[in-house]
Amino acid sequence: MPTRREFVRATAATAALAAVSPRLLAADTASGFRGTLCFFSKHLPRLDGKGLGRALKPLGFEGVDLTVRPGGHVDPQRVAQDLPRLVEAIRNEGLAVPMITTELLSASDPAAKPTLETASALRIPYFKPGYYKYSFVDVRKERDAAGEKLRSLAALSAANGMRLGFHNHAGYIGGNIWDISGVIDALDPATAGYYFDVRHAVVEGGDGGWRTAFNVAAPRLFMIALKDFYWEKTASAWRQQNCPMGDGMVNWKAYFALLAKAGFHGPVSLHQEYDVPGATADAREANTLAAAARDLAFIKARIAEAYGGAGSGQ
Repeated sequence: MPTRREFVRATAATAALAAVSPRLLAADTASGFRGTLCFFSKHLPRLDGKGLGRALKPLGFEGVDLTVRPGGHVDPQRVAQDLPRLVEAIRNEGLAVPMITTELLSASDPAAKPTLETASALRIPYFKPGYYKYSFVDVRKERDAAGEKLRSLAALSAANGMRLGFHNHAGYIGGNIWDISGVIDALDPATAGYYFDVRHAVVEGGDGGWRTAFNVAAPRLFMIALKDFYWEKTASAWRQQNCPMGDGMVNWKAYFALLAKAGFHGPVSLHQEYDVPGATADAREANTLAAAARDLAFIKARIAEAYGGAGSGQ
């Protein structure tokens, strides 16, 4: 018999799929896109490996972008013990784990070697490092110091047969790609590249800026993060407001057309940074899955448009 939580999740998944437009659900990406459609595990923190698999697979997800960082699904201090069990449970439910999200910044991090060794042994090909912060005292020196750390981490990654995907996050070093591209360009393109986030590229550069950033990253594009946002004016300032896929400022049709032109077929990680309501933890979890189903249907439709297949339009 299913537990109460499993029943709630199953009910939420059924309701979510029923609420999605049949035209969106008809989008078939199998004929063109060969990447893995993943969900970022950060947004389902209470679920174990089996729970992640059983919640996400019925919605149409193919993999999990797994958090291996403090407060995540795997504590880096226990990565050798816990990551294999969690990955096995997810894979047993029919989902892949093509990437992990970490907070690693350099090879000197005590968690770096065990994390990359364990992930490599599990044949997880990609990982995302952490973020390098500007202090805005001397940004050139701060960028150069971050570059030294990143080079050491990339070397350790390559030694373990892993691929490092640098995530461009607005407000941090590398947010606009240009300030970190010189470092990444000098690394082995087989083992060091980008985890491109168009939402943050739009924040940093607007319309022309995100296209330029993508052009720089495209030859070394390993993974992509998908999320949307818009600028909102409050009484005191403008702020970034996260929102469901397609409700914000990202030009998704243009973006997926560029992905297809670049021949991208890597892991895709769906993020839900926007607020999901729920009076209880169970309700919030159920609503998260319903929102994930809608966002995934939107993504599949955009991929079908760009890569070929059935189903186009929103």
